[in-house]
Amino acid sequence: MFGRLNAWRSEHISPRMFLLILAFFVGFFAAVAAFILHGMINEIGALLTSSFSNRETNWLFLVYPVVGIYLTSLFIRYIVKDNISHGITRILYAISANKSRLKAHNTWSSVIASAITIGFGGSVGAEAPIVLTGSAIGSNLGQLFKLDSKTLMTLVGCGAAGAIAGIFKAPIAGLVFTLEVLMIDLTMASLLPILISCVTATCFTYIFRGDAALFTFHLDSDWTIQRVPATVLLGIFCGLVSLYFIRTMNACEDMFARYKNSPYARLLLGGAILSTLIFLFPALYGEGYRAINLLLNGRTEADWNQILDNSLFYGHHEYLILYLALVLFTKVFATSATNGGGGCGGTFAPSLFIGCFSGFLFSRVWNMHQIGVYVPEKNFALLGMAGVMSGVMHAPLTGIFLIAEITGGYSLFMPLMIVSVCAYLTIIIFEPHSIYGMRLARQGKLITHHTDHAVLTLMSLDSVIDRDYQAVKPDMELGQIVHSISRSRTSYLPVLDAAGSLLGEINILKIRHVVFRTELYHHFKAHQLMAEPAATLNEDAPMAEVMKTFDRTQADWLPVLDRDQHLKGYISRQRIYTMYRKMMADMSED
Repeated sequence: MFGRLNAWRSEHISPRMFLLILAFFVGFFAAVAAFILHGMINEIGALLTSSFSNRETNWLFLVYPVVGIYLTSLFIRYIVKDNISHGITRILYAISANKSRLKAHNTWSSVIASAITIGFGGSVGAEAPIVLTGSAIGSNLGQLFKLDSKTLMTLVGCGAAGAIAGIFKAPIAGLVFTLEVLMIDLTMASLLPILISCVTATCFTYIFRGDAALFTFHLDSDWTIQRVPATVLLGIFCGLVSLYFIRTMNACEDMFARYKNSPYARLLLGGAILSTLIFLFPALYGEGYRAINLLLNGRTEADWNQILDNSLFYGHHEYLILYLALVLFTKVFATSATNGGGGCGGTFAPSLFIGCFSGFLFSRVWNMHQIGVYVPEKNFALLGMAGVMSGVMHAPLTGIFLIAEITGGYSLFMPLMIVSVCAYLTIIIFEPHSIYGMRLARQGKLITHHTDHAVLTLMSLDSVIDRDYQAVKPDMELGQIVHSISRSRTSYLPVLDAAGSLLGEINILKIRHVVFRTELYHHFKAHQLMAEPAATLNEDAPMAEVMKTFDRTQADWLPVLDRDQHLKGYISRQRIYTMYRKMMADMSED
């Protein structure tokens, strides 16, 4: 039935039009997923914390996060049976190394896992799981209709853009996020589908959730030119905070990685850190959007002091700055402990949270010491959100448009640009890649907007290995070698030991002077005729390195070895360059 439907579609609907139709459905399903996830988080959170008193600490803060992490880890281990952490990084990996193919369970598994984690207090965000879900919806719809990898990449971008647009009711931010973070090129073939997905997701989110914004904000006072120095310094401060966030997050993840084979050790360590931090600083509970709204909407000291509710600091308003600084410092540990302990969530919301606290803390200290002209603390809390997001994600345009759209703060467009650009210029001095891309960049598997590098990243080394080779043993006589030459399709014969390790290779062209002398057939053996190859390639080598090796050696064929140094096959210089030219032509069609 589906086969006939797909055949009818191929005959009556053009590929271009069909892509636009799929983009609409991807946007719709992304909005549905975002609505379901936030609904589940709110219901679980309300059920668990509705009876809490604001005036005292609650010992259940020591229990709920651990329970949430444990339930999530059980769900992932026994139901999903796959790694679903680092959602956006997994999307980048799928684009660069797996032809934009995401597994079917990614369309729902992250929603359930992150709802449990965050609902029980995990200090992570729901955005990355939703982006992974939206991208998986796009990828699996494309796979269902057997579309090519280039179209799958566009649909993955549609899913990610629709997810961001749906979560924040910010269609422009969704588009820009896809271009900056996922590195989808802005061509006419990709722009319209992504826009359709963004607008569709935003419209349906309005239908599902009404006009209420995720964050509410009312401008205190208009921005003036006298505040430029403070705005620039805030941007630099946000860049340094972003550096702290990225470096500390990676250090914590490396620590938890040591216990990857001991899930209960990870649970105990992560749960202990997370529950203790939330007990001391309840603002760390869940996504932290309540705390952000308090800082963005407070008008008096009494309003801002509500951030001390449920904590040991309650009633000690003189310690507000200390509390904000401690929350800012410990948020990254809470986020790392949540994911490291077995939970599921992203760093999108934590970057907004840290940015808001950074901006408010910076402006409060600035005004207390009367360093210069007075700066509105609410406005700077908003600017800090854009600054830290720009630094952590290496996405200044996303920071600018997202914060402007979700708060209606378009009157702060100029300072938003200043802070975002300054934060980005600060962070790239220390970290050339975003928190999502740095791991893939180290492996040479990160797509960039540089077309030449993108093509090399998308090329698969495994797909061009020629495994049909004629191997010889080191003690094989010349007469037997001649028979192997007659069956060989290459100009090289690899010499392998009994374990399959490469000892050397025989260049057929260099032994022509003895091949036709039958009287020498019993006088020479393979180990006497072989030589070291010009170079060897590792099976995990990035294609950019492979191309450089061919250029350096000028070899026609190079052997590829696995991790045990066993020969996997040979790669032809001509075949690689042919594939490269074809992919360059395909990417340039638009």
